[in-house]
Amino acid sequence: MTSDYNKNLWNAVLAELEEKISNRLHSLWFQNTELLSYSKDLLTMSVENEFIQQRILENHRQDIVDAVFKCCGDQPELELIIREENKEEQGFFDFEDKINTYWQNEGAKEFPAVHANIEAVKQRVQLNDLYTFNNFVVGPSNQLAHAAALAVANKPGETYNPLFMYGAVGLGKTHLLQAICHNILSASEKHNIVYLSCEEFINQFITSVERGNVEGFRQTFRYIDILVIDDIHFLANKERTQEEFFHVFNMFYNAHKQIILSSDSPPSEIPELRERLVSRFKWGLVSQVDIPTFETRVAIVKKKSRLKGTPFGDGVCQYVSENIVSNIRELEGAINHLLALSDLHKESITLEFAQQYLKEVIIPEETMIQLPLIMNVVAKDFNVTIGDLQSKKRHKSIVIPRQVGMYLAKKLTNYSLLEIANFFGKRDHTTVLHAVDKIKDLRKQDKDLHEKLVDLEYKISGTDSKD
Repeated sequence: MTSDYNKNLWNAVLAELEEKISNRLHSLWFQNTELLSYSKDLLTMSVENEFIQQRILENHRQDIVDAVFKCCGDQPELELIIREENKEEQGFFDFEDKINTYWQNEGAKEFPAVHANIEAVKQRVQLNDLYTFNNFVVGPSNQLAHAAALAVANKPGETYNPLFMYGAVGLGKTHLLQAICHNILSASEKHNIVYLSCEEFINQFITSVERGNVEGFRQTFRYIDILVIDDIHFLANKERTQEEFFHVFNMFYNAHKQIILSSDSPPSEIPELRERLVSRFKWGLVSQVDIPTFETRVAIVKKKSRLKGTPFGDGVCQYVSENIVSNIRELEGAINHLLALSDLHKESITLEFAQQYLKEVIIPEETMIQLPLIMNVVAKDFNVTIGDLQSKKRHKSIVIPRQVGMYLAKKLTNYSLLEIANFFGKRDHTTVLHAVDKIKDLRKQDKDLHEKLVDLEYKISGTDSKD
């Protein structure tokens, strides 16, 4: 193509971009760009520096491709080249300071909602005063996660970035996340921390889309030093939000700002999570928080009862720890239960008191329905093998029995979703949720399946159920 054609084409593309991008942003990102070469497969343009290069590629790649398509019907790949004479003149972070000045002075006029929200976002950290490192009981099940959390808290952005902690519900992940925040805030007030649940992040993004202010949503995070997101697995199956979080992640990582994430499963087992996010989540450290050992549970009961002002005796601590195994939240629930009844009856908490009043909380192990029993009954009834139920086979003759097994496990036992998922072939907890919903719907529509489920429940538990 001739230079005149390139110039005319680029002017037409810039005019199209002006229709979609605000005047101030258009001027900021595109005023000194130039089309160097063009073919239907590749468009090469020059930009002033690395910062503009990154921002255009992250935020306006599709805008440019759409504009080119409108002008000449092509959809080329983009190549952005930093002009040679500018490479040494202005560093990435020097220009970033210029951008920050722009947002502070001019951006407030264009996006008042951004600046109205920035202070609110900074103040969003609402921490439980008890969730500190001093109150966290370290044991073999959480030793690595605790050490990594402490390292990040002492040197945010310098050790493990991102820090990704995973484990089942109620094992202490949230405690560690908040302990990091407590530690950082106590050491320095200059750090701006945002602590969000993944659901809050998703809802904020959806609101920004509805208001046509996605750029404002992104800019809000530019003023944050440390991003902490709990339950990141809720990004599963949310493609648009995953794309947005990808940009936020890159912004933090490239600026050496700390990212801390928690999940109920490791990155590779979060369903429908894009591979580039899975890869980035593994860049720092991935650490598991597992079910605490008996000794750790005893230490937890001792510490939590002491923090609540009524230290339990050794016998009570051991009794509670022997009978409540799966997670720390259930341990704390038992502690609160005993404290409330002790206050009500004006009695001290002895071993006999605990044995009497925890009957409704503790289910004797011999009376609990076990997952192997459910799997054996289902496999026999559907004429499949246990190996089939735990396999990755997707044939309908295997999928339905597997879903029935998960449904019955959820209905008839107190096992967590993650425990059920792991038993049925190390799957994700969302697979169990899907199976439960699927079988609930099918039993309403299929009389034969409903009767089969009633029969299976009787064989497993010895009780008749019409649900």
